[in-house]
Amino acid sequence: MGKEVKVVVEEPTEQTESNPLMGMIRRLMLAGMGAMALTQDEVEKLVNRLIDRGEIAEQDGKKLVREVMEKRRSESIRVEDHLDKRIEELLAHMNVPTKSDLDALSAKITALGKKLDELKNP
Repeated sequence: MGKEVKVVVEEPTEQTESNPLMGMIRRLMLAGMGAMALTQDEVEKLVNRLIDRGEIAEQDGKKLVREVMEKRRSESIRVEDHLDKRIEELLAHMNVPTKSDLDALSAKITALGKKLDELKNP
């Protein structure tokens, strides 16, 4: 149970420095990951103290840590899904094209280019 938690903070890239929204999202995600790592570490410390004092059995302690971490993971997924939805809504509100919009536009341009080439060379 005594896992060492190591949090690595990456340097901002040119993309995040030039796009304040992406920079903010990046910082939020890093903060969330750091909080989750601390949560697991704190839960393990608490359970280890309970085991040391004989208040719970070691097997029960391991089960408790697994249950808490599973609950944390499912809650994290729920929050991430909600965050993704809110970001998509924000980008739609700002009329920012999505990747699928750009992919569709690129496919249309490619098709038009082929048709243009066919018309040039009958």
